[in-house]
Amino acid sequence: MRYSLLSFIVLIMFLSACRKNEYITTDANAKLTLSRDSVLFDTIFTSIGSTIQKVKLLNKNGKALNISQIKLSGGSSSPFSININGQLIYSRDNLILNGNDSLTVFIKVTINPDASSSTFLVQDSILITSNGNKQSIPLLAYGRNAIFVNNAKININTVWTKSLPYVISGSLDITNGSTLSIQQGSRIYFHKDAMINIEGVLSANGTYNEPVVFCSDRLEAQYDNEPGQWKGIYIKPSGTGTINNAIIKNASAAITSDSLSPNANPKLILTNTIIKNMQVAGYMGYHSELIAFNNLFYNCGNYLVYAIGGGNYTFKQNTFAGLNPTFPRKAAALTFSDYLNAKSYNKLKIDLTNNIIWGTLANELAIQDKSTASPQYNLNGNLIKTTNTNYNSGNIINTDPLFVSASRGDFTLANNSPAKKKGTDLINDQYFNTYLKKDLKNNQRTFPSSLGCYEY
Repeated sequence: MRYSLLSFIVLIMFLSACRKNEYITTDANAKLTLSRDSVLFDTIFTSIGSTIQKVKLLNKNGKALNISQIKLSGGSSSPFSININGQLIYSRDNLILNGNDSLTVFIKVTINPDASSSTFLVQDSILITSNGNKQSIPLLAYGRNAIFVNNAKININTVWTKSLPYVISGSLDITNGSTLSIQQGSRIYFHKDAMINIEGVLSANGTYNEPVVFCSDRLEAQYDNEPGQWKGIYIKPSGTGTINNAIIKNASAAITSDSLSPNANPKLILTNTIIKNMQVAGYMGYHSELIAFNNLFYNCGNYLVYAIGGGNYTFKQNTFAGLNPTFPRKAAALTFSDYLNAKSYNKLKIDLTNNIIWGTLANELAIQDKSTASPQYNLNGNLIKTTNTNYNSGNIINTDPLFVSASRGDFTLANNSPAKKKGTDLINDQYFNTYLKKDLKNNQRTFPSSLGCYEY
């Protein structure tokens, strides 16, 4: 009995499918409905393919439609390509679309280089003919030429300019004895898992109006705040660097620094820079050193700053905002430790002055001191969210700094912020005229200053 019932159901389904395909309407009023009237791709680099976009063709009629032709207007010379039912095609004839059914067309674009130094537009269209009706879906994409750097080594002093962006694949190695100087307005893009290794010197000097930008080569809107798209900048034991007026975003760890400076120069001076959307950390130091002024760190997976194995760290007028819309953190936003391994500790020296250290956790500053050496800590004039009562003296504790809109990435201070006019005077600091006399927005800093990277 059950066998007969099953056979009957299969037969009905078969006949239904046959009837559905048999009745192909030729009515000129039976048109396809398009899910999009055009497809626009964000800016992509020449020779690097886009992400895939899609459009649906919907047959809202009760009877089947014969799509007599669907094709790219530009044919095989088009920079666009379409995929239907797993087949990459430029043209397809006599495609039956059943009643009340849909067909998904996948679209990708790869743009050939030209001589332009600016963004340019490429376009084509998908042409669809059914029952004498001609429909069109315009395709548009913005292309950008670039200088492509693939697993390269810099062995001589080299200057990068803003004339064309640089796209790094694999790794870029700045060898010992060589300097890479990156001028204002330069844009450095990284392909998936790409990185910079510094054994020599990195000197990146932007301005407030023309910062140096380090980010992913995926320029589509959906990738704008996506972390972990490239590996980051790695300063090796022989390397040093200066990064001033820059934006570093969407990597695994923005900067990783190994060891103390090999010479009299600071290991890294980081100033007037925004570091955001990191999968793991904004800065990772292993028995290393960092001088940091007027920087904004936010939305990093585990840590904003993670410095272990001892080292020397000077942070003045920075904003550390552990207010992550993306990541659930469990560790303090700023974590320092003298611990290197089970049998080894290094001396830890920390100077924190006029910073805002705030976030969602009860404790956003952790300083772990396990060695017998006397640590050197100077914590003065900071606003800190902490459970450690040792930080009470000379600092503002557990008082909301009142950012204008942290959810929109605006960490300037509101009118009634308790961080206004509370900063220690830094006029006598050796770096005052070079970096500290103006804030991250290039505004003159007056003392007592506002805490953090923005002067009110």
